Order: sequence, then structure tokens, then C-alpha cells
Amino acid sequence: MSSDPWGRVDETGTVYVRTADGEQVVGSWQAGSPDEALAYFERKYEGLVVEIGLLERRVKTTDLSAKDAQAAIDHIREQVDAHHAVGDLDALRTRLDKLVETVEARREERKAQRAKQSDEARHAKEDLVAEAEQLAQSDQWRAAGERLRALVDTWKGLPRLDRKSDDELWHRFSHARSAFSKRRKAHFAALDAQREEARKTKEKLVGEAEALSGSTDWGPTAARYRELMAEWKAAGRAQREHEDDLWNRFRGAQDVFFAARSSVFAERDAEQAENLKLKEELAQEAEKILPVTDLKAARAAFRSINERWEAIGHVPRDARPKVEGRMHAVERAIQESEEAEWRRTNPEARARAEGLTGQLQAAVDKLQAQIEAARSAGNTSKADKLQKELDGRQALLDQALKGLQEFGG
Repeated sequence: MSSDPWGRVDETGTVYVRTADGEQVVGSWQAGSPDEALAYFERKYEGLVVEIGLLERRVKTTDLSAKDAQAAIDHIREQVDAHHAVGDLDALRTRLDKLVETVEARREERKAQRAKQSDEARHAKEDLVAEAEQLAQSDQWRAAGERLRALVDTWKGLPRLDRKSDDELWHRFSHARSAFSKRRKAHFAALDAQREEARKTKEKLVGEAEALSGSTDWGPTAARYRELMAEWKAAGRAQREHEDDLWNRFRGAQDVFFAARSSVFAERDAEQAENLKLKEELAQEAEKILPVTDLKAARAAFRSINERWEAIGHVPRDARPKVEGRMHAVERAIQESEEAEWRRTNPEARARAEGLTGQLQAAVDKLQAQIEAARSAGNTSKADKLQKELDGRQALLDQALKGLQEFGG
């Protein structure tokens, strides 16, 4: 008979293992010596030890499911309970019991983790729904649309909840997206209608602008182009594919008109600048008459200068008062010399002065009436010309009145 601390072989070849519940039959061995029998069943025990060790490592280091782990434990336990090995079987049962506890703890841990993940997923989806419902009211069509698409991608990456909760949240989420899409579609439909109306309006404006481009009625046409521009801005934008073409036509028509006007104005400005130069030269020539030493020669010289002056056209508006003022100053000086000469040489100066004063006053009154009539008729050019004549007559009248005063009248 052969034995070791955990088993023995009796004289019939029966192998026993010692357990806490007493000896248990392992099997019968007839093929060799008792030592070989013990060694064989001890190797089977070592195999169970290795198998349990491997299972312990898998449970600790892999994501082996609790169900598969428990099935593996049950399979090993069946072999241990069958007593087909020689060794400390009670120690193996203790390790298996601890492994069951570990697996159960892992099961509870994973259950809690799944519950936590589910709770986090629920909160995450509720947050997505709340944001989607807020975005559904937004008028920031591009930004809100892009954000909603991003929320869909985020939703797809989240775990599913229980079917009822997941369906309810998805229904709200989907409804918010649909509401936004419906509002956006309505907005752009209205925008398209507005742009079509703007296109029609701008087509009419372009037509009028092109019709006016050849006009030479500079003032009224320029004013109408300003009105057309205001109407253009008020019309809003047409569709993108029409807006640029319409604007190019509209702007092109204006450019044709204003380029022509600028050319004409440039020629006129150059002519008036040349006229100003000529009148300044005449004013300078007239100023050389002063002081008057020979009244007859002075009158003749001024008359010659004035005839040449009248033959010259318009000068720039802002330069007119100064250059005309120079000529009027010379004319008044000559008139004053005439008055002085007249008073010195004519013994009946008073009577003539009175007669002249009356004539001049009548002339002044007549000119004033003519000026008022010209301005009422809108003939500014005639009124300006009459005003110059009135200024001269008024100056003469002033001199005549002054002469009367000198005579004591």
C-alpha cells in the first residue's frame, strides 16, 4: 500500500483522497504501481490548480462576463466534487467560493456601472432634447441647423435607454428638428417671394435707368437718378443669380449718363475759367483809368472796355461778385467825376439835377418792376442782367440825390 498527506492506494488498487468529510474514493488503478497511481491523480489535481489559476486571472484582468465566469467555475467545481484528483480539494473549493464572490462583486459593479452609464446617457439625451427644443425657435438658420446636425451625431454615439424612455426622448428630439426645419423652410420661402418681388421692381428701375442714360437734361435727370437709387435700396435684394446682373446694368446706365454730363460740365468749366481770366484782364485795364483826369477820354475808354466785357460769356458763379465788383467800382468813380463836372460847369445844375433825379427814380422803379416780373416768370438770367442795370441806375440816382443835397435841396 502507498500513501501521501492527501491520499493513499490500498492493496486492491483503489485510490482514496482525504477531505474534511473523510476519505473519498478517487478511482481504481490496476496498470502500475501504487506510487504511479498517486502520481497520476496528483497531476490531475495540479491540472485543476492551473485551471483555477487561469480562471482567477481572467476574472481579474479581462471583461469576461459574469455568466461565462460562473459557468467555468461550475465546470471546475464538478470536477472537484467528483473527487477524481488527489490533493487539497477543500482548498480548491475555498478558492472557487472566493472566485464566486469576486464574480458576484464584479457583476454588481458592472450593474452599478451600467446603471450609472444609463443615468448619464439619460441626462445627456435630456440635455440634447432641451437644446434642440431651444434651437427650434432660433432664427440663426445656418448656425442652428449645423448645431442640430451635430446634436444628431452626439445622440447616435450615446447608449440606448429602456425602450419607452428612449422613444419618448427621441420623439421630442425629432419633433424639435422638424419644427426648426418647417420654420426655416417657411422663412426661405417668404424670402424667395420677397426677392422675386425685388427682382421685378429692380427690372423696372433698370429699364428706366437705361432709358435715361442718353438724356442731356442734366439737372432733372441727375435728380431722377438719385430717386432711382433710393428706390433701388428700398427694394431689397433680388435672388443672388439676378442681383449682380441687375446692379451692373443699373450702374452701367448711370455711368453712361454721368460720364456724358461730366464731359459737358468739364468743357463748360474750362470755358468759364477762360472767360474769368479775360474779364479779370478787362477789370485790370479799367482800373488803370483811375484816377479820372480826362472825363471824356475816361468815358470812351470805359465804354470800349464794357463792350468787350459784354461780349464775354459767363464766369464761374463763385468768382462773379468779385470781378463784377471791380468793374462797378470803376464805373461809379467815373459817374462821380461826371456829377462833379456837371455841378461845376452848369449854372442850372439844380434844375437839371432835379429833372435827372426824377428820370433816374422812374428808371429805377421801372427796372425793379421788370426784375420782379422776370423772377416770377423763372427767368433768372434776365433778372440778373436787369439787376446789373438797376445797380448802375441806382448808383446814378444816389449821386443825383447827393448833388441835390449839395445844392441845398
